[in-house]
Amino acid sequence: MKISEVDFKGSFVYLDQCPADGMPEYAFIGRSNVGKSSLINLLTNRKEIAKVSGSPGKTQTLNFFLVDQSWYLVDLPGYGYARISKKQRQRWKQMIENYIGKRTTLINTFVLIDSNIPPQPIDLQFINWLGEAGIPFSIVYTKEDKSKSLELAQNHQAFRREMLKSWSEMPPEFHTSTVTKMGDDSILMYIANLNEGLR
Repeated sequence: MKISEVDFKGSFVYLDQCPADGMPEYAFIGRSNVGKSSLINLLTNRKEIAKVSGSPGKTQTLNFFLVDQSWYLVDLPGYGYARISKKQRQRWKQMIENYIGKRTTLINTFVLIDSNIPPQPIDLQFINWLGEAGIPFSIVYTKEDKSKSLELAQNHQAFRREMLKSWSEMPPEFHTSTVTKMGDDSILMYIANLNEGLR
């Protein structure tokens, strides 16, 4: 599956501002600087559909992109960014939880995990919250070009071990690199299959 058309539909803070056309939505979220904007640009085959920044915390709203006039890709703010006020951090948390927990057109949340570091408690906490809330999600390992294959495999295994302490089985997993352009086809095919199941 290749994307031919992407339209930015707006940045929103509240649910009642978001598109109300009922099209399926797929959200992307992860720790700040996990490579989310770069992955979105890879998926859409656009260089700057999502702004890439070396500074964490760039995404501060719910950003909606209409893909091929049939579904939305939703770019969510990253979590775990320390260089903002406690009040702002709480505002982001509430915005994300309201969207993910209450949005009936949200089909799947893709949680991005940096493949180059050991399991992070904040990622596991967020994933467990998704589970408690009954939110369907998938794991997307990012930056797979940055480390040697053995180190990547060890980090993946460590992450699975931590997850399986709370989960009976792993959700769908995807391995990606925006440098080698790996993994975008499998994610897009997964989305296409989910969309097909909605018909």
